[in-house]
Amino acid sequence: MHWSTCLVLPFFLSFVVAFNPRAYTIQSTSCKAVDRVLNEEVNITIDYVDINPTAEKSIIMVHGWPSLWSSWGYQIEEFKDEYRMIAIDVRGFGGSTHPADVQSSSTLADITGDLTCVLEHVGIQSAICLGHDWGAEVCYEAARRRPDIFNALVGVTVPYLHAAGPFADSAQLAAVMPKLAYQVFFENHTTKAIAELNNDITRSLRATLRTVNSAPPDSFLTSTNNYLSAYDNVTEIPPIPFFTSSDEEYFVERFSMQKFDHTLIFYTRGNRYGTWQSTQAQGNYTIPQPVLSVLPLNDPVADWVFAAKYLKSAEFMPRLTTKTMEGAHWPHLEHPQVFNGLLRAWLETLDHSFTPAQRVLSDEL
Repeated sequence: MHWSTCLVLPFFLSFVVAFNPRAYTIQSTSCKAVDRVLNEEVNITIDYVDINPTAEKSIIMVHGWPSLWSSWGYQIEEFKDEYRMIAIDVRGFGGSTHPADVQSSSTLADITGDLTCVLEHVGIQSAICLGHDWGAEVCYEAARRRPDIFNALVGVTVPYLHAAGPFADSAQLAAVMPKLAYQVFFENHTTKAIAELNNDITRSLRATLRTVNSAPPDSFLTSTNNYLSAYDNVTEIPPIPFFTSSDEEYFVERFSMQKFDHTLIFYTRGNRYGTWQSTQAQGNYTIPQPVLSVLPLNDPVADWVFAAKYLKSAEFMPRLTTKTMEGAHWPHLEHPQVFNGLLRAWLETLDHSFTPAQRVLSDEL
């Protein structure tokens, strides 16, 4: 096992090129999904951008909540000349549709299916999975379930939340990490939460996408009855600090296509329990591929370095490299130069000549 942790100070490793999401063509493909309330298979549409399709090496990028494909803009600009880059809108976000059921029809296994659907559609046989927040958990699950496709992965902000132990619901997690109380609200009052978030899309996004230097109120995320009450005395929340005005306009515009109607899929008990149950049934929690975990040191949500050690995540990833860096919940956006430098250094250590199965066989020989 390779475990390496370092403190990265906010110096410039490279300059950041301006990113214009409107310059990229949105493509889409139809993927199979299951509506577990109707108990039937349905078709959903997954939107994505496909950049540098002639490159030999591929990265598929998976955002978290509340986000979109364009949140990877700094990484796209940094690596687009070297890698084929697929950035998706996760089902239920932006232009990607979702089964009618929010509560139980989008486990991490289901979303893994969306990733493989997109990759098959564009003709990619293997890829590195790069995920942030819940997108990191999607990548961990994708790599665990499909090592034949995902040859390495990068998890940003959130460590591997494996299913080796007993199931823990939102209330149990919030008892340990109080800033997860909002997840109790999302789980127990999903419809009410969606209505609150939809009331003002811009305000909801601005409230959530903050940095260390433009932080939310201390009481943000601590209520089990609402999401935005910490901002009640704030007439106008400042713009998203790591976006230009045009970036934010695009983000709000695209988010408004479906609003928050199907975006709380990561928080519902049905989806979380379904993910845990299916993994338990398989009985395999190990990810043998190379893994880079980038954990921020200033996230108001949780101390993710502590969480990773508490969960003993490293025990399930023999090829894990862990890096820490300054930043709140969105380090790849808050300090893109530092993040891109960490990512580039790790990518250069990979041996792209083997598939995961071939790599394991080679090591055994």
